[in-house]
Amino acid sequence: MRFSTQMLLLQLACVTAVVAVCTGVFVWIGVQQLRAEAESSALSIARTVAADADVRAGVARISGQPGTPRNADLRDGPLAALAAGAEQNTGALFIVITDDHGIRLAHPDPELLGKVVSTGFADALAGRETVAWEAGTLGESARAKVPVRDPVSDEPVGEVSVGFAPASVFTELPLLLGGVALAALVAVALGGIVSLVLRRRLERLTLGLQPEELSTLVQNQAAVLDGVGDGVLASGPDGVVTVANTTAARLLGTPDLVGRRIRDLDLPSAVRHALGDSAPANGGRSDAAEPLSVGRNVIYIDTRPVSRADRDLGMIAVIRDRTDVVALTDRLETVSAMTDALRVQRHEFANRLHVTAGLIDAGRVPDARDYLDEVLEASREDSAIPLHEHVSEPFLASFVESKALRAGERGVRLSVSGDSLVRGTVGLAEDVATVAGNLIDNAVAAAVGGDEPRWVVVELLDDADTLVLTVADSGKGVADERSLFGARPATDLDEDAVHGRGIGLPLAREVARRLGGDVWLADAGGEAGGAVFCARLPGVMRARTTAPDEREDS
Repeated sequence: MRFSTQMLLLQLACVTAVVAVCTGVFVWIGVQQLRAEAESSALSIARTVAADADVRAGVARISGQPGTPRNADLRDGPLAALAAGAEQNTGALFIVITDDHGIRLAHPDPELLGKVVSTGFADALAGRETVAWEAGTLGESARAKVPVRDPVSDEPVGEVSVGFAPASVFTELPLLLGGVALAALVAVALGGIVSLVLRRRLERLTLGLQPEELSTLVQNQAAVLDGVGDGVLASGPDGVVTVANTTAARLLGTPDLVGRRIRDLDLPSAVRHALGDSAPANGGRSDAAEPLSVGRNVIYIDTRPVSRADRDLGMIAVIRDRTDVVALTDRLETVSAMTDALRVQRHEFANRLHVTAGLIDAGRVPDARDYLDEVLEASREDSAIPLHEHVSEPFLASFVESKALRAGERGVRLSVSGDSLVRGTVGLAEDVATVAGNLIDNAVAAAVGGDEPRWVVVELLDDADTLVLTVADSGKGVADERSLFGARPATDLDEDAVHGRGIGLPLAREVARRLGGDVWLADAGGEAGGAVFCARLPGVMRARTTAPDEREDS
């Protein structure tokens, strides 16, 4: 049996069950309403009879007489006649009047007059009205019992009991059941028609595919999406994400992507733009030439619009993880800078050894001594503020010295400010190298484009686990502050652009903000001097475990 047929039968069975339950509940409510109406009518008639002055006087008179009244006297008495007339006018099954001992003073069956009633009468003699369904000598009935009060003392001296037979109560029940049955049949018919319409609609939406075939398609789609190493995200024309694999959710740091609008995602604006928040101007494929930072991930996004039969179906984006590549690049650049510094130092040291050795071999020892003094004096002048007096942290010292040597090769003097003070050790070397390296390289490049003297000053301060970095240069300043931290496409960069220009500043700021800090422009500079950049990097420093005296002795 096809799944659509099974669904049709299941829906019909469900509709039938619901209609049957609703019918039963409706009939039960109707019966309860009829019972309540009968009880209310009986209570109203009993109150009216009990309030009649003749009834009150007659019952009080008989209750006040000693002994039990005789049947013959009660048959033709005024109470029996009054009760019989009330029965005829109201259609009640019975109207019974008793005295304070429960003796019947009026009853539809004359043979029972003068005898005690078969049901309780204590509540009425206590002054309480009762309504209930009870079975007596005339069968089951909906009856109400009301006390009859003495016209002088207003004390209960008897009761009036009025009852309605079930046959008279439920006279309207067949009509009610017929209406309910008709409504139930109509509801079942409508349910069957709707089920047929839904079946055809389902087959049209699924192109006639059965659930087994649909589950196979879903499994294949999941296998393809989760089998690729890149993130895949698709959105409709309205910008709502329709498909996203686990890799895309991990790289974007957002677990629930499907069903949300791209512009509503908690992502940087550049990432939302790259994900298709606005389509490419040429309507074709868009390759992200610059890396984008999302949390701790550095990603590239490639988007392509999707259409069929000239109908816009949205956008699909492929998200590639380049976090490890960027981290490795930063590490290699740091190592390369230190290697170049060591190479320059080795080459310079070798040249000085050759000069010294030549003077000694020539027997010109005093000249060799003077040469060495000049070398020492020149080194002191080149480093007017010795680095180790302010920044003795090994990583920062070697990193800044390597940058200083490379800057010297470009004609720029890089120095450390005398206000610098670093007491801890670097814990996150890669993040520090990324931010500091970009700021220093930018400053050196700006100083090269400025006038003499060309210089860069770096100030390093640590406070607990936070490193604060300030870099100033002698360049011409920043011309456009608004687009300073905006990523520039690779096509806008010249071939001689150094690391940090174009994508370096945005990446450095993203790294700093990921750590809870920031990178900002403190002074744009201009004709009076170059720019000043600052960075605050929380959590990158650790307290030193070696005492300062031991460090100096070593």
